[in-house]
Amino acid sequence: MPTSATAATRRRKTSRRDDEAPLIPILARKVREIEAKAQRGKLGPTNRVKFQVIAFLVREERARVKTDDAFSDSARAELLKRLDGVATILAKTAARDTSLIQLLEADQATSPVAKRMRRDWLLESGAELAPEELIITDIAPVQTPVVPAALAEKQVTPPSVESRQLANPFLAPDLTPRPATTPRRRLDGWELMGPLYKAFETGAGGSSATMELPPLPEYDHISPKGLEVMVHQSRFLEAVRAGHRSFLLADEPGLGKTAQSVLAASLADAYPLLVVVPNVVKMNWAREVERWTPQRRATVIQGDGTDIDAFADVFIVNYEILDRHLSWLGSIGLKGMVVDEAHFIKNLSSQRSQNVLALASRIREHTRNPLMMALTGTPLINDVEDFDAIWRFLGWTTGDKPGSELMGKLDATGLTPADKAFYGEARDAVISMGIVRRKKKDVAADLPDKLIADLPVQLDDEFGRGIRQAERELGERLAAKYRRIIEARGDRGLAEGEIDEDIVRLVAHNELEESRAAGTGGDNVFTMVRKIGQAKSVLAADYAAQLQRSVGKVVFFAKHIDVMDQAEAHFASSGIRYVSIRGDQTTPARQQAIDDFNGDESVGIAVCSLTAAGVGLNLQAASNVVLSELSWTAAEQTQAIDRVHRIGQDEPVTAWRIIAAHTIDTKIAELIDQKQGLAARALDGEAVDETASEPVQLAALMHLLREALSI
Repeated sequence: MPTSATAATRRRKTSRRDDEAPLIPILARKVREIEAKAQRGKLGPTNRVKFQVIAFLVREERARVKTDDAFSDSARAELLKRLDGVATILAKTAARDTSLIQLLEADQATSPVAKRMRRDWLLESGAELAPEELIITDIAPVQTPVVPAALAEKQVTPPSVESRQLANPFLAPDLTPRPATTPRRRLDGWELMGPLYKAFETGAGGSSATMELPPLPEYDHISPKGLEVMVHQSRFLEAVRAGHRSFLLADEPGLGKTAQSVLAASLADAYPLLVVVPNVVKMNWAREVERWTPQRRATVIQGDGTDIDAFADVFIVNYEILDRHLSWLGSIGLKGMVVDEAHFIKNLSSQRSQNVLALASRIREHTRNPLMMALTGTPLINDVEDFDAIWRFLGWTTGDKPGSELMGKLDATGLTPADKAFYGEARDAVISMGIVRRKKKDVAADLPDKLIADLPVQLDDEFGRGIRQAERELGERLAAKYRRIIEARGDRGLAEGEIDEDIVRLVAHNELEESRAAGTGGDNVFTMVRKIGQAKSVLAADYAAQLQRSVGKVVFFAKHIDVMDQAEAHFASSGIRYVSIRGDQTTPARQQAIDDFNGDESVGIAVCSLTAAGVGLNLQAASNVVLSELSWTAAEQTQAIDRVHRIGQDEPVTAWRIIAAHTIDTKIAELIDQKQGLAARALDGEAVDETASEPVQLAALMHLLREALSI
C-alpha cells in the first residue's frame, strides 16, 4: 500500500481547481451516494466498504495536500475545507448508523474489495499507480463450518435420523467431473459487486428481470392425474428439465411458486430436499408435496424433530428452529435446498442467514450442480444490496466478487465497468443466472378471476394443544350422550360399528342449542372457534405482513375484535401502516379509512371486521385478501372477498384462508365450500352434495361426534 508521500508524486496537476486535487470531487460524489443510502436504511456490505475506503482516502488526501509545496496557502486552505466537508458527511452518516464508527478507524484498505475500490477511484482521478498496486490478489476463502461453535450444544439428532444413518452410513459418491482450475479472467482485477448492484438499481437495459425461458411444451408430462400446471409454471419447469439448477423465483404471491418448486425437485431428482420456510407455511408445503408429487414423502420438523420421518424425500423446517438441526441436515447428503420468503436472510449478520448460507455451502461442496431455489415476491426490501445474501445462497457470488459462472458471463461481454454499456450487459448476465419474475397481470390469462387458497398452520404451542384437547373432550361428551340414547332405546338392528345418523343429528342439535344459550360459558363449538382464531392471529398477521411486502396492499379480515387488535399490534411492530374498519366507527371515520387505503400508497393493510366491513365497501386497491378467521356462513366469506373482487378490479383476486390444521377449523372450511356449492345448485343449476344444506355449526358438531365414535 503506498504511503501519502509516494502518492503525492503520482498526481497530475494543472491550473484548474479540480485538477489540483482530482480525487476530491470523486470522494464528494461517492460520499453523497452513501449519505442517500443511509437515509433510506442501514447500509449493505458494498456501501460499508465504500464508506471505509472514502474515510482512509480522505486521510491520505489530507496528508498529501498538507505536505505538497506546489499549493499556495489559499489553495491548500480551500482543498482542506472541501475534504472537511466530505469528512463531515461521513461523521453525520456514522451518527445515523453507529455500526459505521468502527470503519472510520481503519488506516488502509485491507480486503481485496477495498483495495480494488481504492485503486479504481485513484485511476479515475488520473493517478499513476505502481505496477504492484494494479494487481490485487484475492485472499483464499475460509470454509465456514456448518455448525458454529456457539451452536454446537444446541444440536439434536432425532432417533429416526440415527436409524437412517445406520441403514446407509455411506453417501453415494458424486462422480460428476469437476471443472478444471478457472483460468485468470480479464475482469479479475476489477471491483464488480458495486457495478452489479448499480446495474439493477438503475434498471440498466430496461428489460424484464426474467431469464429467457423455453417455449411451452406441446404436452404436459409433469402434472399428476387430476391436476394441471399453468402456462407460466410449465415454461419455468422446462428450464429445469433443460438442466438449469439455480433460481431466484420472484413471482408474485398467488402464481404457484410452491408448486413450481415441488415439481422442479421432481424433475431434477433433487432428493433429499431441504425446504426452509416461515412457520406459518410449513403445513402448506407438506400438503403441496403430497399434492403435486404423491410418490414422494415429506416430513415437517417440529421442535427437536422427535416425530420426523428420517427416510422422507423432503424435509421442511422453519427458520426459528433450523439452528438446532444443522448437524444432521449437513450430513445426510442433501441434493437440493429451497428457501421460501428468501428476503428473511437479507441480514447477513443474523444467525438464521448464517445458518442458511452454511448449509447451502455444504450442499455445493458435496453435490455437483444441486438444485438451489430462493423464493420471494420481494427480493428487495430497503436497498438493492438486499440481493447480496440471496446471490450468495445461490452460489452466484461470494459476497466479495462474482462466482466463476457469473464471472465468465461478465467476461464474455468484452466490457468493463468503465464502459457505460457494461451495466445493461451485467444486469442481463445476472438475470440469465436464473432470475424469474412474473406478475399477476402478466399471466392473467392463466389465472381464475378469483381464487381461494387455503394455508394450513400448525398450532403447536401450549394454547394449540389445549384447543385440540378441548375438542376431544367435547367429542367425548357428545359420544357419551349418543351412547346413552342408544342404550336406552336399544340398537334396533344397527350393525357393528354402524352409526345412527338421526341420533347423531339429535345430539348435535341439542348441543348447539345449549351452546347458544351458554354463550361464552364453558367449552362449546363457539368458544372453540374463537380460541382457534386467537391462536391463529399472529400467524395470520405474519403472513399478511409478508404478503404486503410482496404485492403491496392487502385486506385482512377477522371476526373478533381481539384478533383484530393482535393483528394491528403485529403490523405496527413490523413498521407497516394500516387502517382499521370496525363496527363501532362513525361513518366519517370509516370513509376516511377507506379513502386512505385506496388512495394513500403508504397504507399497506386494511384490517377489517368480517361482520362490519363485509358489505358495502370498495377496497379494490388490493387484489389479495387474508381471512384470518372463518365465518359461519359462505355468504359472509363471499361478501368479504367481494370487497376486493368487484367491477374495476383489473387483476385476479386471491383470498388466503388461514386454517388451523388438525382442528375443527379444517372441517368448517370444508363445510363453507359445500355451502358455496349449494348456492351454485340453487342459482346455477349445478349438482352438489345434499349435506350442504346442514347449518355449518350443526354439521361441525356432527363431525366431531362421528370422529369421537370412530375412535
